Amino acid sequence: MNYMEEYKKWCESSEFDEETKKELLAIKDDEKEIEDRFYKELEFGTAGLRGVIGAGTNRMNKYTVGKATQGLANYIVEQGTGDKGVAISYDSRRMSKEFSMQTALILNANGIKTFLFENLRPVPELSFAVRELGCTAGVMITASHNPPKYNGYKVYWDDGSQIIAPRDKDIIAKVRAVESFSEIKEISREEAESKGLFNVIGTEMDDKYLGVLKSKVLNPGVVKEEGKSLKVVYTPLHGTGNTIAERLLHEIGLENVYVVPEQKDPDGEFPTVSYPNPEDKKAFKLALELAEKVDADVVLATDPDADRLGIFAKDSKSGKYMEYTGNMSALLIAEYRISQMKEKGILPKDGMIITTIVSSNLTRAIAKAYGLECIEVLTGFKNIGSVMKKAEENKDKTYVFGFEESYGCLIGDYARDKDGIAAVMALCEAACYYRSKGKTLWDAMEDIYKKYGYYKETQVSIVLEGAEGAKEIQKMMTNMRNTPVEKIGDYRVLEFKDVEKDIDKDMLTGETKSTGLPKSNVLYYELENDSWCCVRPSGTEPKIKLYMGVKGASDEDANKKLEDLKDAMVAIVK
Repeated sequence: MNYMEEYKKWCESSEFDEETKKELLAIKDDEKEIEDRFYKELEFGTAGLRGVIGAGTNRMNKYTVGKATQGLANYIVEQGTGDKGVAISYDSRRMSKEFSMQTALILNANGIKTFLFENLRPVPELSFAVRELGCTAGVMITASHNPPKYNGYKVYWDDGSQIIAPRDKDIIAKVRAVESFSEIKEISREEAESKGLFNVIGTEMDDKYLGVLKSKVLNPGVVKEEGKSLKVVYTPLHGTGNTIAERLLHEIGLENVYVVPEQKDPDGEFPTVSYPNPEDKKAFKLALELAEKVDADVVLATDPDADRLGIFAKDSKSGKYMEYTGNMSALLIAEYRISQMKEKGILPKDGMIITTIVSSNLTRAIAKAYGLECIEVLTGFKNIGSVMKKAEENKDKTYVFGFEESYGCLIGDYARDKDGIAAVMALCEAACYYRSKGKTLWDAMEDIYKKYGYYKETQVSIVLEGAEGAKEIQKMMTNMRNTPVEKIGDYRVLEFKDVEKDIDKDMLTGETKSTGLPKSNVLYYELENDSWCCVRPSGTEPKIKLYMGVKGASDEDANKKLEDLKDAMVAIVK
């Protein structure tokens, strides 16, 4: 069925309500909009189901959410694990609460027990709850840091990690097998409750989750002492973060926490920001204004589902607030925690740091310095979770730290996804510790560069929307894949990895071997002088992403090398 036939079906079939039909009939003369809404079905990518809210197969609505949930239910029933239950949470976005309730009741209609949070809660707490309750799966209704028009649907499995291959493909197959929306089962909340299928998670889960986080503090005495004077500005960017973050910081001993008042309350319209993403400096505007006013030491922001953290820290020498990338903030936490664990004699001998192939090579240097194994996986924290699960089952490695460059890390094995709440706590602890040594967080970052070298990274996203954009992205990847690249800018290519074809080629000898990574549409270039580039399409957005990193002798040297490499890489891709 082509997109126009699908559109007509939605306009005419009794499966769809009058409100949906009215929305679709309003675009009857806009073929491009019709095509964009119906040229494909939403698919699970690196972060699950995600799309613009609205009517259509390529949109987030009660029908696509219903179909996804019925497919998930069919899979769980087939696995025979419905009695273990599914934990469900949601963020502050439009339709999040409605989609979460719909998800719970469809699962209940299929005889599957659910545990729905009483109110919005962060992703990491959902991941924790799946493990804590012994659930077979979890669902988080969120579009993470995307603009307000988006929402999404993340599926987790029993280890608390987002689903990975082959389970993700098996669930997708079950979703696609739901041919008619009339197959989606229904039940009332009253009936589901009477059968013991519908359950509510209250604040007791907050207490357990925060209790675990507080147990991860390495220097509680230092935090309580320095927390009397350290000043922290925090913003949840209208999302889930402040359901627990402010409470956590107060409980570990921070007395001067200032939450940005205009962004404190959940609001799916995100009225004070154009893009609720802590990776975007513009999202910090109000937080930095408040920081100047109260003379804050640290400025922190979490995205709407609170799995990502952005940070600015004051440089006492210049008086300016300095921006950290996701690599910088994660590796600052890593260096602090690992050095303290070593000093206290609690650093595991079989310890591992897990990161992604597009994150900083500084990770390798830190791992080597402390005798830890550095494991690199594909983009997506679920791949880090997969390594954690395997190590847990084999009992052959101990998790110490994991992160990806997209502003997300995890400081312990209590969950299996990025934890912005724990990152807020860990950075504040680090700030207290360095303060006790007469240093700021920016001083600590400079110390890391002096110790290991000036590693710098950046990325470029080329946005190409709609069906034509998807074709163009595929064409770009094909051209890159089929055109041998021996030099990028000033750097020779030492090694080329085509992860989709499972080819790892030594460009100097011509020898090839397996990449050791799951099949994925990723091209990776290892360059001279500890530099690198990587290209991949986004799994959730209409983008092709270019990642790159360099190592310099100084801050200026690294920045110049990075800018030159970025220009060279963009020229090759375009």
